[in-house]
Amino acid sequence: MWPIKEYEKQIIYILLGLLVLFFPFFNANHFILAFMFLMTSILLSVVSPDSSVFRFFARESDIRAGKLVGIIQLFMTMAILLIISLIVGVDSAGVNKFPIFIIGAAFAITTFGDGIADIIHIIEKEKKQNPDDRQSSHKVYSAKSSIVFLIAGSVFALISGVWISGFTLYVPVGMLIFLSVIGALTGALLESMTKDEDNIVIPFGSAMVMWLFYMFGYNVDTLYLMKVLLFSFVLGYLSYRARVADVSAMLSATLLGVVIIISSDINWFFILLAFFLLGSMFTRYKYNFKMAYGIAQGKGGVRGYKNVFSNSLAALALALSYGIFPSHGQVLMAAYLGSVATACGDTLASEIGETYKGEPRMITTFTKARPGTDGAVSILGEGASLFGASVIALLAFVLIPIDLSLVFTVIAGGFIGTNIDSVLGATLQQKGYLTNNGVNLLATISGAVISGLLYYGLVV
Repeated sequence: MWPIKEYEKQIIYILLGLLVLFFPFFNANHFILAFMFLMTSILLSVVSPDSSVFRFFARESDIRAGKLVGIIQLFMTMAILLIISLIVGVDSAGVNKFPIFIIGAAFAITTFGDGIADIIHIIEKEKKQNPDDRQSSHKVYSAKSSIVFLIAGSVFALISGVWISGFTLYVPVGMLIFLSVIGALTGALLESMTKDEDNIVIPFGSAMVMWLFYMFGYNVDTLYLMKVLLFSFVLGYLSYRARVADVSAMLSATLLGVVIIISSDINWFFILLAFFLLGSMFTRYKYNFKMAYGIAQGKGGVRGYKNVFSNSLAALALALSYGIFPSHGQVLMAAYLGSVATACGDTLASEIGETYKGEPRMITTFTKARPGTDGAVSILGEGASLFGASVIALLAFVLIPIDLSLVFTVIAGGFIGTNIDSVLGATLQQKGYLTNNGVNLLATISGAVISGLLYYGLVV
């Protein structure tokens, strides 16, 4: 009987998505008032967990909280998005800069995408052998549910976008398809990263990403988009199946692939992919040895979204900038390659350097340190860093191609960026001001800046 009740709740939640049908016929003020009224009504009314209203609407997170948190969060987030739309205002032609079709698409992604994906979660729980696991209120994240989220979210976001824009403003179909896919992909990624705040982070995150690409006028050929999406997802899925990435990392890699390929070139993504492959391979290099010393990568070397984005966020921003500001293309390319070279050099320095038979030394004081200590360096690690940065630079020389001056600036940026990572690890990370992911992000930004400045200095 329990699974049937859960299916019914998800269907009710999915049907809330039909509210997008009314979006073209009322202005933002009306919807703000409506969402605020509904949210306030639920907050002011005492809905007991034993009441029929609670049993009718409560989803997994509501059951854990003992109150109707999900619907309140959804209505509140939609009201905030609509308020932002009003604040942003209209352009000189009278067109809203943050159009309502994007908000409607985000609402559809949340209700249809997340709701249908949750049905997959329920099915996955039913397959569990342990009765306690079947009764657990926690989601079972899987590649299958993420695929369903992506497909359902994209389809219903597109339908909503076509419906709303058809009554409000003209938007090319190609742009609507691209925005729907990128919004649903963002929503699926956020769904895999969160536990109880789906109704806040999914609509807000997907709306902001769609708005970003809308503002820059991205209108991608649909067939090309589908090829890029399929290519990126297959690579991410293979990483997931090979147990070098979890679901969140699989979706992160897919999002990176789509955005980087569309903004720049597929060879840019191949270079980033080379870093991930090298990193995964050397993570398992002498893994038992590193485990014995307690310095091995956790979860058997499986990477999550934090690792993916901390090493690739700078590269993603630079690839986007390359597509938006083509006149600065060479400098941005140098910076992009410098960030990837830093990520690769740092990963190899850590994974290979930790196997150094001697005692490493702190980069700040040169005193001896235990292997695996944040900020400790060795001859082996420095050599691995130089090797990692060189691989990225030489791969770019073959694939893009780049000139020799850019090769040396990328190697220099990657090597210096890796040592900046060590300095940050020995100082801010050891004192608790930064996590390893924060150090990685700042180091890749540093490597990008150094490579960009070096190349700019050579050509000016």
